[in-house]
Amino acid sequence: MTGNFPLLLLVMGAAALLCRIAGFTLMRLVPVSPRLEAALRATPLAVMAAISALAVQAGGLAEGLALTAVVALTKVLGSDVAAAILGVGIVAGLRWAGL
Repeated sequence: MTGNFPLLLLVMGAAALLCRIAGFTLMRLVPVSPRLEAALRATPLAVMAAISALAVQAGGLAEGLALTAVVALTKVLGSDVAAAILGVGIVAGLRWAGL
């Protein structure tokens, strides 16, 4: 750790708080149109897709197989959280198996 770590942590926390407060404040002022609502509903999926793509690119076969399994498990289970947790287990098992 560096000597600046507490200051950096405080600045990052303040920035996160400011972003949350600004988001809630702006959402009170902006009328929610169907187009905006569709964009807000699509944002979490877009973020997860970007994170998954980077993990597969940086990882390899184990991550690719686990991502495929997570997509299938999401369809079967109907719960993306449960599928993601199982996906972590799949990656761990594949890495333990040597992939």
